[in-house]
Amino acid sequence: MNVIIELEKPLLELEAKIADLKKLNETQRVDFSEEIAALEDKARQLKQEIFGNLTPWQRVHLARHPRRPLALDYISALSGFTELHGDRLYRDDPAIVAGYAYLGDLPIFVIGEQKGRDTKDNLYRNFGMPHPEGYRKAQRIMRLAEKFHRPLVTFIDTPGAYPGIGAEERGQSEAIASALKVAAGLRTPIVVNVIGEGGSGGALAIGIGDHIIMLQHAIYSVASPEAAASILWRDAGRAEEAAQRLRLTSDELFEFGIIDEIVPEPLGGAHRDPERIIADTLGATRRALERLVRLAPEELVDRRYEKFRRIGSHVELAHDSAAR
Repeated sequence: MNVIIELEKPLLELEAKIADLKKLNETQRVDFSEEIAALEDKARQLKQEIFGNLTPWQRVHLARHPRRPLALDYISALSGFTELHGDRLYRDDPAIVAGYAYLGDLPIFVIGEQKGRDTKDNLYRNFGMPHPEGYRKAQRIMRLAEKFHRPLVTFIDTPGAYPGIGAEERGQSEAIASALKVAAGLRTPIVVNVIGEGGSGGALAIGIGDHIIMLQHAIYSVASPEAAASILWRDAGRAEEAAQRLRLTSDELFEFGIIDEIVPEPLGGAHRDPERIIADTLGATRRALERLVRLAPEELVDRRYEKFRRIGSHVELAHDSAAR
């Protein structure tokens, strides 16, 4: 059960009541303006109480909200998107959507991890968990972006790469590693957007970039909280504790230097104002690309290398026993 959906039930009921009163106000002669104003004030207070100070575990569930904008929502807001299919080795993977489009007047290539909206769509998209052929398709698009001197834009939203036997037999780990290698040396600008769940190597495979943007309530981690709890403590029931320890929220990752920019979400999450969030995210992407396209390919690759080399750097203070 999604924790956020349970938390926001009273708010949704209140908002439904407000909508009904507004409809009555338009069709009946009775004036409900005062009642509507009072309920709207109550709704604002309730929204602040629910979403004003979310825990990491609650933010995990907000990142998984079923009405949150998905990769195709962002890609559909681009101009002239043409989807490209297949990895030229095995088959097409619907969990990875890729092709070329225009961001304003700027031609780009785009790769996105796509979840489904309902059960049928989720089965088709494999719940946003790509197979090896999805990551090999992503590599094909990366190479096309370099070949045609177009920037690459990616959208991360996956619980992780698909861990099934067939995926392992077809080289899941090799496909992810190869995607990382190709992106690391790509001689064209790359902007990465973490829009929902950024889970494990499945996210990292398209997460190497020159500028990494993350939505405020998205998550980005080496493993999902449930997987981390199972690995560390052999108890998936300790996922909430794992979420706290993984440091997977946008503000923590920005502090660590893992991401470069945070896109604020409306109170209640991105699904509360998807049009604004999509416009803000694409606007941030456009601004980043305008800076990056001015750099020479060699400088891009060198900067990208240094950016990821810096992640995790630290200073150890050794106790000098000889000084005693």
